[in-house]
Amino acid sequence: MKLENVIAMVTGGASGLGEACARAIIKAGGKVVAVDMNEQRGADLAVELGDNLIFAQGDVTSEQDIGAALDACEATHGPVNALVNCAGIAIAAKTVGRDGAHPMSSFSKVIDVNLKGTFNTCRLAAERMQHNGADEDGNTGVIVNTASIAAFDGQKGQPAYAASKAGVAGMTLPMARDLASYGIRVNCIAPGLFLTPMLQGLPEEAQEALGKQPLFPKRLGKPSEVADLAVFLISHSYMNGEIIRVDGGIRLP
Repeated sequence: MKLENVIAMVTGGASGLGEACARAIIKAGGKVVAVDMNEQRGADLAVELGDNLIFAQGDVTSEQDIGAALDACEATHGPVNALVNCAGIAIAAKTVGRDGAHPMSSFSKVIDVNLKGTFNTCRLAAERMQHNGADEDGNTGVIVNTASIAAFDGQKGQPAYAASKAGVAGMTLPMARDLASYGIRVNCIAPGLFLTPMLQGLPEEAQEALGKQPLFPKRLGKPSEVADLAVFLISHSYMNGEIIRVDGGIRLP
């Protein structure tokens, strides 16, 4: 898929990994509709990046919100042919902790946003992508989902987050098989420790300690490094059904 022809919906597109992906797609010549809950940040980003980005406030778990975002994209840029899912939340709670059993409400919330929300955007975007004209390889669209190395190396206090991201990773191959006949590819990125707003809120000493954990290089990842991989997966027509770790070789203890 030629990057100058990419019209992408990026969820979580107003900050962190999603913002980096939106910027990278636009830099490569594509257009973006960024979906995020943060209305002010999204509006600021749209002003900064100009006509190549429109912002749609929305909840990834809402069929109505995602449908409206796809409609806005189609009206402004044209039919979406790429989806990059970066929206997600994280909590820290043990199965049984000092305050008792893990609350089901918080477990369900993480599953709803990270797993169900990802599937919701995939199904609705793919439904529209199938009607796109195909390129020389037969591509009509491409989906790039975001899991986490927690899907494979989940730590203490991460049963909800790890389960949600393992679900995202687990959808990759069956979804690629489901959508192959429509010319839609599906891949998944599993990031390690990246300098997103969540980690930026930690004390500097904590950031330094985390940055020593990867094998090499000894630092936290840059959001642009995930974005570069997302752009590669969008453009490379033979990449399909893959889950790629980008983590400096770290294995969480």
